[in-house]
Amino acid sequence: MTPLALSAYTLTTCLGRGIDATREALRAERSALAPCTFETVRLDTWIGEVAGVDDQRLPEALARYDCRNNRLTLMGLETDGFGDRVREATARYGADRVGVFLGTSTAGILQTELAYRHRDPATGALPDDFHYRTTHNAFSLAEFTRDHFGLTGMAMAISTACSSSAKVFAAAARQLALGTIDAAIVGGVDTLCLTTLYGFASLQLTSKNPCRPYDASRDGISIGEGAAFALLERSASPASGTVMLLGVGESSDAYHMSSPHPEGLGARLAMEAALRSAGLVASDIDYINLHGTATPANDAAEGKAVAALFGDSVPGNSTKGYMGHTLGAAGAIEALVCAMALTDGRLPGSPGTGALDPSIPIRYQLRGEDRPLRHALSNSFGFGGSNCSLILGVAP
Repeated sequence: MTPLALSAYTLTTCLGRGIDATREALRAERSALAPCTFETVRLDTWIGEVAGVDDQRLPEALARYDCRNNRLTLMGLETDGFGDRVREATARYGADRVGVFLGTSTAGILQTELAYRHRDPATGALPDDFHYRTTHNAFSLAEFTRDHFGLTGMAMAISTACSSSAKVFAAAARQLALGTIDAAIVGGVDTLCLTTLYGFASLQLTSKNPCRPYDASRDGISIGEGAAFALLERSASPASGTVMLLGVGESSDAYHMSSPHPEGLGARLAMEAALRSAGLVASDIDYINLHGTATPANDAAEGKAVAALFGDSVPGNSTKGYMGHTLGAAGAIEALVCAMALTDGRLPGSPGTGALDPSIPIRYQLRGEDRPLRHALSNSFGFGGSNCSLILGVAP
């Protein structure tokens, strides 16, 4: 593919709001996971909750979109000067030439959960002030983002579980290659809700401890929430140090509804496709941000795929020990962690992981380390075998 510039980017998680807060936490190797006290949830598990979401207010003109997910969307969009960069791109290209491609798994489902508490006792009808389309609907955050910036071009929401906001990079890249748009807002937002927390607990996939990716004693995920956005643009001569999207790879192994292929077939296909897309080989990759959910099956399967392609020569780790598994937002968040690693020349550490699983023969990076990096690969794998790998690099 033709490389695309990430001309602006931002992320907000439980680590804090914006790049600087994230960088400080990554350098300190400090996890922000905490025991779950969200809403009315009574589960013995740890989560990554973003501070201040409930205090965020939407503009009156966009009040119909009000829900936790869109509040976090607005927080993210107006952090690190990202919104201003979008407005500059809109002035440069036109409101119909900036696309919106965002991923989520549950969007504003919490708003529906809250609405069900206030059903009419006689008829069961939901309250009149509940608006499914602009809250719970998966397209809500894309439509909200488009309306927030006054855009009139194409907008798309992708919901493929935990690969959602990685796949938006691929969708936007295709439209930029076709010439239907000149710039794209890509990213993802997912927020905590009862359905997700109780649902993963019912599948026995949540841990009673902070998650431990690739640890021999790993026993489940810690669910988080977050928002991440990037502005993708064509750039014939990017400035030195500009982070570039170099390759995308997608696959669908469809092995099982909630378990990965045990040999990591789909994961390997996605990584191979990303390398082909970028015109690179395995030895060109300097860091891998693993999907690494800390469930026994996921880490074992991904580890087999990584070992088959890269052996134990490329350092990699999961950064979910910092902020938990942010589900549909994880792809974008972790791609931007890669962008920061490339820009800062620093491999992140892996809080929570102690004794590595000896049956997974990869080079797992336990502690942070300064080193020059050229290319990074980010993996995102979702339920049902929906897989996506992204390769980012820096312009020389």
